[in-house]
Amino acid sequence: MRVSRETAQKNRQKVVKTASEQFRMYGYDGIGIASLMKAAGMTQGGFYKQFENKEALECEATELALNDNFELWAKTIKGKSDPVAALKAWYLSPQHVSTVGHGCAYATLAAEANRQRPALQTTFNRAVTRQVDHLAEALGDQPDSRTEAIQAMSQMIGALILARAVEDADLQHEILTACQKPCASKS
Repeated sequence: MRVSRETAQKNRQKVVKTASEQFRMYGYDGIGIASLMKAAGMTQGGFYKQFENKEALECEATELALNDNFELWAKTIKGKSDPVAALKAWYLSPQHVSTVGHGCAYATLAAEANRQRPALQTTFNRAVTRQVDHLAEALGDQPDSRTEAIQAMSQMIGALILARAVEDADLQHEILTACQKPCASKS
C-alpha cells in the first residue's frame, strides 16, 4: 500500500528520532536495523525505502541529537551572567545521568565516532565547532573565551561519562559536584 509523501516524511522523522534515542542508549553497533524499526513501530522492509543504509541513518540521527543538544544548551545559558555555571548546574545533575536516551549525544556517542565512517566525524566536527563558538560568544569578548568554552564542555562531558560509568551513587554524586566547581588552579 502506498503512503502519501506527507506520511512518508512523518515516518522518516519518526525513524530518525527513534534512532537518535536508540543510538544514545545502545551505541551505533549495539542496535540493528530490525530493532530500530521495531522501536519506531515500523517494519524492517520500510527502512531501505527511506535510507540508503544504516550509516546514512546514523549521521542523520546523530545530527538531530546534536542539534537537540545545542538547543538545550542555548536555552540553558540564554541571558545568564555566568553561562558556564548555569550549564553545569543543569548538565551535571542526577536527572541527566539517568536520561541516557534523551541526554547528551556527546557523552554517549562521541567516543564511537572515530570508529565509524568519516561522515559521522564530520557531523561531530560541525556540532562541536558550533557548540564551542556559541558558548565562547556567551562568555563574552575575552581572549580566553574559546579556551574556557572548550574546557567547560570537555569537563562536563567527561564528568557525565564517568558519573554514568560508576554504580556507586556516592561516587557519582561526588563526580557531579566536583565538576560544578571552577577548576582548581595551582598557586
